[in-house]
Amino acid sequence: MTGPSFRFRLERVRSVRERKEKLAQQELARSMSRLSDTQAELRSADASVERVRDEQRSASAATGTLGGAELQARQAFLERLEADRSLRAQDVGRSEAEVQERGAKLRTAASEHEMLNRLRERRRTEHEREAARSESKLIDEIAAARAGRSVA
Repeated sequence: MTGPSFRFRLERVRSVRERKEKLAQQELARSMSRLSDTQAELRSADASVERVRDEQRSASAATGTLGGAELQARQAFLERLEADRSLRAQDVGRSEAEVQERGAKLRTAASEHEMLNRLRERRRTEHEREAARSESKLIDEIAAARAGRSVA
């Protein structure tokens, strides 16, 4: 093959976009991990609230053995657990929103990277086509020159 080898002028930009896509993948993975953790914490808080509610019901049924102060303390504890559970639910909501945001950023980064990959391949194909044309033209010229010499 004659002529210069293929050189994609936007290779640095393509490399940056590729790196940006990989970082977006990592950020999405971290967000998904945090979401999983917060969902587990919410399930744990749900279980704790249900356990304490069951204990509260049992204690209410046996009011003869528990005093008013004990029932108030149990109710305050239950309310604190419910507040904690509510915070965990808010954390899950924030984590879900973050996963959505990171997913959108990954889709954008992947599309930008893919666009440059397609452009590079298109330019490589054009370069190879042009190189083949040049080589064919050169071969034709050589053949014509030889044919001219053999006639003379």
